[in-house]
Amino acid sequence: MKIFVCIKQVPGVSEVKIDPNTNTLVREGVESIINPPDRNAIELALILKQIHDAEVFVLSMGPPQAEEVLREAIAMGADKGYLLTDRAFAGADTLATSYTLALAIKKIVNEDKPEEKYLVICGAQAIDGDTGQVPPELAEELGIPQITYVQNIDIINDKIVVERAFRITEIVVIET
Repeated sequence: MKIFVCIKQVPGVSEVKIDPNTNTLVREGVESIINPPDRNAIELALILKQIHDAEVFVLSMGPPQAEEVLREAIAMGADKGYLLTDRAFAGADTLATSYTLALAIKKIVNEDKPEEKYLVICGAQAIDGDTGQVPPELAEELGIPQITYVQNIDIINDKIVVERAFRITEIVVIET
């Protein structure tokens, strides 16, 4: 089984600055980190990797310096990292980001073992934009179900069993 984790490089929260002219984040000269919810997604994928003998692939769409967060994810235990970078991606909205990530995942799956099952894990949202739109848009592009507010996940007899907590705790089972 392949587990894909989509991550984003974001400014470290201790150094957030806003450009008063554009009202956008100033990223130059600010330390970049793995988006904290994405770090949680990596950690979950690595647990599943150990239990189920899976491969963990980490993807990020961003500038060339986003390679740093991919290297960090590999140091944590991910098997491969993929950086999707091009000047044409600069300023991409969430729909363009989701579309690009979906194309990359489809390409990786189809080049290796198209019949093999895969799982995509994303953090809830990025701390620099806080929209939470990429995960559901990515699920839509891939034609796969999305489960939010995941607290625990396991794979039992070819079924993904998820405990999610929103207002109440519930168990969701998805056939793979």
